[in-house]
Amino acid sequence: MSEPYYLTAAEMARLVRTRQVSAVELLQVCLDRIEQVNPRVNAVVTLAAEQAMDAAKAADATEPAGPLHGVPVAHKDLVDTAGIRTTYGSPQYARHVPDADDLIVRRLRRAGAISVGKTNTPEFGTGSHTVNEVFGATRNPYDLSRSAGGSSGGAAAALAAGMVPLADGSDMGGSLRNPASFCNVVGLRPTPGRVPEPSDTAAWYTLSVQGPMARTVGDVTLMMSAIAGFDPRSPFAITEDFAPDPEEGVAGLRVAWSPDLGGLPVDPATAAVTAGAPAVFERLGARVEQVELDLSDAEDAFRVYRAWYYALAFGDLTGLGPNTRWNVERGREITGADLARAERLRSGLYQRMAAFFDIYDVLIAPVSQVPPFPVEEPYVKEIDGVPMPDYLAWMRSAYWISVLHAPAASVPAGFTGEGLPVGVQIVGRPFADAKVLRVAAAFESATGHGLRRPPL
Repeated sequence: MSEPYYLTAAEMARLVRTRQVSAVELLQVCLDRIEQVNPRVNAVVTLAAEQAMDAAKAADATEPAGPLHGVPVAHKDLVDTAGIRTTYGSPQYARHVPDADDLIVRRLRRAGAISVGKTNTPEFGTGSHTVNEVFGATRNPYDLSRSAGGSSGGAAAALAAGMVPLADGSDMGGSLRNPASFCNVVGLRPTPGRVPEPSDTAAWYTLSVQGPMARTVGDVTLMMSAIAGFDPRSPFAITEDFAPDPEEGVAGLRVAWSPDLGGLPVDPATAAVTAGAPAVFERLGARVEQVELDLSDAEDAFRVYRAWYYALAFGDLTGLGPNTRWNVERGREITGADLARAERLRSGLYQRMAAFFDIYDVLIAPVSQVPPFPVEEPYVKEIDGVPMPDYLAWMRSAYWISVLHAPAASVPAGFTGEGLPVGVQIVGRPFADAKVLRVAAAFESATGHGLRRPPL
């Protein structure tokens, strides 16, 4: 194997399970790759090499039990990891070391995964460009002058560069899907409650979810088997077990195609790549129809709920960065009437999309409206000649989908003329996570875009 760091997680798990490779050997492959490329990419910001090696040795001394036994994994620097620094991308927590693991970390450990370290994120996950005052910017492995996206940009870049085969991410307004698209990897925003996230302050908040990221749909599905499942501390946790779709392929499925989600500006380079997706599904036997959508009610609903959440979660903190502070300030302006309006808008949109998914199995659309942008720019200020009013606006193609309470996957769709990755977004009805992954797997297999590696 000339590039063992690009083995899939499933292949790694099989090699460890059959004793062809040890967990220690696999871990060393990842550690060597991190040493080789991370100084240029800046994806892994806290490396827990000693703890990981101890866990790998312990894994080799026991019989394989979980589906990820001996497989290295990295955690976003927003999730708590016992004994491993967790900064949330904030100078205020630059030396913070939690005493306990978050639920998603515990579940990955229970499945046998080896925690390698933490991946970069903007302060408190605020924004779709991964840069903060603690660690600086994460660079795109396909072009080091470009953004890796965000807020799970460190995770996506680490995967693309072969540092780890699996990583967790989180997504409120595209923070998992956008970096997956920018870095030519796969990410799933699950149905809220599929991967429970217990909270003492915002237990009922459904816009933000945690989810799996990997280089293949198969590995995302494998990781979902470890992190999904009911937990009584989440009031909307899904009780049914997650299982892969028993069906294969997309023949006969009804696929809705929206090139702009109802009139959003899309960069011509991105539009040219994603325009090829419908033909792929048609060749695979799906019935594809271009649709006219009106998701505009999601704009107000998302902004109100997001602002309210930021005031709730971070309003008592001082010394916040500009993006987080801007969100908190907007949250302090929210009134009861605003929340009532947002609830009505979201409820109506949910019912309209329920009727939509009675007709169509999935919706496909661009993940992001632009390809990866220069890493020095804080955010996208213009798309195809249309000015963006603030740092949130360029993410509408992702955050409008967040409001739908629906599962959505980002899958590699091709490259621009400059060699920059572009992803296609596959959206299903709420709770149809397995079908979304089935459709994503068919597209992945038919195109092979995810096999193109960065020039590192």
